[in-house]
Amino acid sequence: MAVEQGSELVKVVVLLAAGVLAVPLFKRLGLGSVLGYLAAGLAIGPFGLGLFREAGTILHLAELGVVMFLFVIGLEMQPTRLWTLRRQIFGLGLAQVVVCGALLTALGMGAGLKPVVAFIAAMGFVLSSTAIVMQLLEERGDTSTPRGQRMVSILLLEDLAIVPLLAIVAFLAPESNDGAGVSRWVSIGVALAAIIGLVAVSRWLLNPLFRVLAKAKAREVMTAAALLVVLGAALAMQWGGLSMALGAFAAGVMLSESTFRHQLEADIEPFRGILLGLFFMGVGMSLDLKLVLADWPLILGGVLAYMAFKGLGIYSVARITKSSHGDALQRAAMMAQGGEFAFVLYSAAATAGIVEASVNAVLTAAIIISMALTPLAVFALRWVMPDKPEQDMDGVESVEEAQGLKGSVLIIGFGRFGQIASQSLLARGIDIALIENDTDMIRAAAQFGFKVNYGDGTRLDVLHASGAGHARAILVCVDKKEATSRIVALAKHEFPLTPVLARAYDRQHAIELIHLGVDYQLRETLESALAFSSAALRQLGVQEAEVAEIAEDIRRRDAERLQLQLCGDISSGIDLMHGGRWTPAPLTRPKQSGKALNEQAAEALEPAGAGAAGGAKPAGHHAQPD
Repeated sequence: MAVEQGSELVKVVVLLAAGVLAVPLFKRLGLGSVLGYLAAGLAIGPFGLGLFREAGTILHLAELGVVMFLFVIGLEMQPTRLWTLRRQIFGLGLAQVVVCGALLTALGMGAGLKPVVAFIAAMGFVLSSTAIVMQLLEERGDTSTPRGQRMVSILLLEDLAIVPLLAIVAFLAPESNDGAGVSRWVSIGVALAAIIGLVAVSRWLLNPLFRVLAKAKAREVMTAAALLVVLGAALAMQWGGLSMALGAFAAGVMLSESTFRHQLEADIEPFRGILLGLFFMGVGMSLDLKLVLADWPLILGGVLAYMAFKGLGIYSVARITKSSHGDALQRAAMMAQGGEFAFVLYSAAATAGIVEASVNAVLTAAIIISMALTPLAVFALRWVMPDKPEQDMDGVESVEEAQGLKGSVLIIGFGRFGQIASQSLLARGIDIALIENDTDMIRAAAQFGFKVNYGDGTRLDVLHASGAGHARAILVCVDKKEATSRIVALAKHEFPLTPVLARAYDRQHAIELIHLGVDYQLRETLESALAFSSAALRQLGVQEAEVAEIAEDIRRRDAERLQLQLCGDISSGIDLMHGGRWTPAPLTRPKQSGKALNEQAAEALEPAGAGAAGGAKPAGHHAQPD
């Protein structure tokens, strides 16, 4: 019996259990959470175990997850930031949509589809899944990186493209004599009115509203207001015949410079995460396995062909716009699928009579399969990606081109740590030579007047060319443990008389560097954390002399512990740490020393010693404070 015929609570439990079991398993396998949600939805859906019969109902509810996701994205996109990304949004994004749309339309026509149907099928596939791509970017930590921002810009253009595409579908619909021409213009007017009204409300009414609610100091009302903003904006756009997600994104952008931005994001985040996972499960439930199995060679072949052609278009546009080979491959793998807006476009085309119901079902299944294949494509990308990302050497001079560097001190790595470390040397007038293997960092340093040469310090020939042989000291300031250890080992072996000072990642890394013979090592967070805690003590009213004494005591204990660990293991000297261990003590001090009443009591109390909490001692012994 299907779950729908039972308790509503059972359905909730089944949904949560499927996600809780599938997602950690798929992430452990390196396949990502998106594929886990899709697999869970397929397993419990009408074409799997049949625990749910109406996948469409769940999918409609779960679309709110995409809506809230785009609202959160909008909160991150201040108007000024959007203006700076205008070339990427309307240049790179539009180029990708046009090129991929042309390729896929030609592919569809070559497969025997009518030109109009081929165009609709192609444009639905061109609109990548915002939910999947953003989730993958978030999991990889690439959302705020330059390549991540380029993908976000393209996704924004694709989300905007659904509006003219729906208008094109309306104009391509078969002619009728019911005044459709008038209704189209009315629809356009209503859509414009919805956009203008949303902008006006977001800009002039929401901030005063949130100020009033904040003064009421009712947290649950603020959460309700945040949900009201998101759902209200989505509903307004839906009434205007536009995308709900577009409305939520516009509201987020309008509120991105509000003082309540972070509060809104915190309130929406829990709902966004749960509903977005539910959306992916709904997509998995919607996959019609009977349809796919009945004609699987054609559907699978079509999906792979569409993904390949779209990936080719994405890669070509990326390379033409001067992205590296690795970045272009990554963009192609992550954006080669169709997206959730394709469901909207295909449904509108079927309703308008442009696409037959059977063709709509096949196209929808193809989109879902492409979404399921995306995490696998990203997983397989590791075998075709270049070992190291290509770097733009424009305006960057390598160590070899400089024909040897000269400096009293060689600094390897000029990131945050190296930049600060160089200041004391420069203040003393000491001549330094700088090498770095990140070209973006080199160009950024050049803006502040630093001459940094490109070079990989883990290579012995680069160390020689950098002047390590005649340097008075070598400072290793790179941020990767393995690279630091490699450089220290090379330098101490090749230049044993040159002092080598290194940045250590943690205590175990510091021990490894000492074994390699480094002359001085410093854990990258030790002194900053000590300064931070000393400032906290000052804020709590501790006198400066005591603050300095405490800091020195911690340094001494840390050094002693490190020496013990060099001779023993990582757990040696743990008793030197100031810990949160509870030391038993009496609630009130006894007014006189305790006495044992017999020999057996005296013998039992003897091992407890002076520190026993409130314990009695044989006569003549006095309790001593810790």
